[in-house]
Amino acid sequence: MFSYIIRRILYAVPILFGVMAITFLLFFVMYSPQRMALQKLGPKAKQREIDNWIHDHGYDKPKFINTQSGHRFYDSLFVHHITSLAKFDFGRSIRTDEPIGAMIKRGVVPSLLITLPAFIIGFATALTMALYLVLVRDSKLDTLGTIACVITMSISIIVYVIFGQWVFANLLKYFPAFGFNREETAGLFSVARFVALPVLIMAFAGIGSEIRMYRAIFLEEAQNDYIRTAQAKGVPMMRVLFKHVFKNGVISLITLVVSSLPLLIMGNLIIEDFFGIPGLGSLAITAIHTGDLSVVMAEVYISAVLFLAGLLLTDICYAIADPRIRLS
Repeated sequence: MFSYIIRRILYAVPILFGVMAITFLLFFVMYSPQRMALQKLGPKAKQREIDNWIHDHGYDKPKFINTQSGHRFYDSLFVHHITSLAKFDFGRSIRTDEPIGAMIKRGVVPSLLITLPAFIIGFATALTMALYLVLVRDSKLDTLGTIACVITMSISIIVYVIFGQWVFANLLKYFPAFGFNREETAGLFSVARFVALPVLIMAFAGIGSEIRMYRAIFLEEAQNDYIRTAQAKGVPMMRVLFKHVFKNGVISLITLVVSSLPLLIMGNLIIEDFFGIPGLGSLAITAIHTGDLSVVMAEVYISAVLFLAGLLLTDICYAIADPRIRLS
């Protein structure tokens, strides 16, 4: 397995290089440093101020190959961009001049406070409901459950957010609607009270699609010959459901679940924006609105790294869940 992991990591290198190259083309070729300087300094900035800002940030170097005498050919903007991302050195924000690494570290915890509990609640609930619908398949309860899943899938998460804030925050006053403040929410109870509503909304908004996917996985397993053989031998249905159907459906669940785990770190843009949570999702929205391309570029690169890590973790979990699978 160790050699397989090393090969997969090496396979990820050209993919990450492609991500770096694409972000460079988008943010340094199509969107010039001159425009970045104007966004930072304002449209009335003098040319000398613009040139000084570009020089201070190292954006005055040649884009790809340095052909200037007395300089090394790799002393270019592209090589600097590649090496900086490879070392996870994201530089400073164009808008605030704050280190991007510190901004990302500060946003990870608020994002995980929302996404991780929502994922656990949503996964446990969807898994339980999917198994129950398989248990009562072809019944009225199964039909009603499927219809309810389709209805919840058809409603936008924005509707859930607006309804939740209006009812539970504004009318009933159970939860605060906005304003995640680190100093004021230092206590565990205060943090839990604030994140409870966005966590429940996020979990409920995606539960319909998850139940349908898990139900389809378990139904496919329940229709196999060995399940019918076990039922014909008089094995109790609950035992068949958990020992055979669930166990053999784990591989498909891993594909859906494990590969999405690393992306939880990046937060949820809509939830964080509506509830004022200073996570990575909110950071990305703010960076896009203000034109802070350096922050956007850093989050794109981190998303690519986490996605590749999720794929590797998925393959490893395959081998752990099913001994018949050999990673080679």
